[in-house]
Amino acid sequence: MAGSRKIIYWLSTIGLASGLVGSGAQQLLRVEGEGALAPPYAWGIVELGYPVYILTMLGIWKLLGAVTIVLPKYPLLKEWAYAGLFFLLTGGMFSHIASGDPWYQLLPALFLLILTIVSWHFRPADRKLLTQ
Repeated sequence: MAGSRKIIYWLSTIGLASGLVGSGAQQLLRVEGEGALAPPYAWGIVELGYPVYILTMLGIWKLLGAVTIVLPKYPLLKEWAYAGLFFLLTGGMFSHIASGDPWYQLLPALFLLILTIVSWHFRPADRKLLTQ
């Protein structure tokens, strides 16, 4: 069982980190996502009612979160990163709901949220704040 937990952890963590790096870099560079499932970055953030400069903050948070969850050690920092990602992604989903966007625009954030929860749940003991 320990081996399958480790595989689930690493698959979800690498998937999550990849999604965070990809979307964080796009937000920092203000890349418009042609054919994206959710609204493309600069245009989409304005459609949600936020100023474009918030993309810089979101991009930095995502990149720092990705690095933090894959680095060994620092369990307290990891807990904060997972919590921050949870709030970031649920906040993004709520913004889409509050703006009246179609349900499918929630899917990218929902996918990353599921990966966040799975990665957090299956993390090894040496990556937990309190080991039992």
